[in-house]
Amino acid sequence: QVKLVESGGGSVQAGGSLTLSCEASVQIRRRFCMAWFREAPGKEREGVAQIDVAGETSYLNSVRGRFTISQDNGENILYLRMDKLTIEDSGMYYCAADRRCVGLGSDYWGQGTQVNVSS
Repeated sequence: QVKLVESGGGSVQAGGSLTLSCEASVQIRRRFCMAWFREAPGKEREGVAQIDVAGETSYLNSVRGRFTISQDNGENILYLRMDKLTIEDSGMYYCAADRRCVGLGSDYWGQGTQVNVSS
């Protein structure tokens, strides 16, 4: 069982930055495919960024170049650095973990952290 706890959400003006954290109850580096998802009201949950067990990263097209997913050297914290935020980035952000990169089918999910971007 993997417990995930997100933090770092909040309210920010458009153009600003936030860094989200996801603390896992077990070592995740090189063991789990980790990902960040978001869900806005009235919209489906979508994958934002992913880092696989080899450290390869991938991003949703609309956030590429603005968001950075990373893991700490202590091996149990996942980050999402978000720059140049837009109103469209608002939503509940979740981290997820699975032994394989299976997107929305990931086995483990956090409770989410809210991001609100205003104009």
